Amino acid sequence: MTDHRIPLAGVIGHPVAHSRSPKLHGHWLKAHGLSGHYIPMDVAPADLETVLRALPKAGFVGANITVPHKEAALRLSDHAADRASVIGAANTLVFREDGSIHADNTDGYGFMANLRSGAPDWVPQDGPAVVFGAGGAARAVLWALADAGVPEIMLTNRTSNRADHLKEEFGQRITVVDWVQAGNVVENAELVVNTTSLGMQGQPELRVPLDGLQPGTVVTDLVYTPLKTRLLRTAEEAGCTTVDGLGMLLHQAVPGFERWFGLRPEVDEDARAAALA
Repeated sequence: MTDHRIPLAGVIGHPVAHSRSPKLHGHWLKAHGLSGHYIPMDVAPADLETVLRALPKAGFVGANITVPHKEAALRLSDHAADRASVIGAANTLVFREDGSIHADNTDGYGFMANLRSGAPDWVPQDGPAVVFGAGGAARAVLWALADAGVPEIMLTNRTSNRADHLKEEFGQRITVVDWVQAGNVVENAELVVNTTSLGMQGQPELRVPLDGLQPGTVVTDLVYTPLKTRLLRTAEEAGCTTVDGLGMLLHQAVPGFERWFGLRPEVDEDARAAALA
């Protein structure tokens, strides 16, 4: 039997009104003349399982998952990609024809694709990376950096027990650095990554001393509101190569769109403009 239903997808979060994903996927659908819709869905944690089980019956082919549901979505899935299991969270779900849910995590892929696009001269094997933060986003970044062959990752977080926990999971390549010492390790880094919400609009600034930044170091911030955070402005003034966080959002969306709508979209200036609109 041929399925004539228009494919539906969306992003599930709580809250979700701020998400830029509907604008991005809507742009790609329109640009390629594809039939399909992508909508924001605000779902309370208590309702997540009910909603996920119902969506395939309503013609949904998949969904993106954002805060606070990424860990729960992985637990509720029937199958998971290896990288989602290692990261411990899912951001991309595919609903199969039998109603089963396949979980993936494309955050690490999106992070790395953004980095390679914005800093093509960066060589992972050349030296250590410094990572600020030990939350869900940090897990995806650690997986991506280890997978790319970064020899040492210096991880620092305001509460050290979360960083210690990640070291136990991700192994010997990670060195935990006390938060008050964070400024001292950036001078030897080839790459500096902020995975915290510090510096985001409405959040406190990232207060780590940055005077040790060296010209040529690659600095990237997962925060993209504002696009140019204080970290990126300071790094630019120090002669660093800077990569903003919007590209990670764009690149992590590509594999899901391809699975749901059958076409691999381009991350270009039009896509950036659509996400920022």
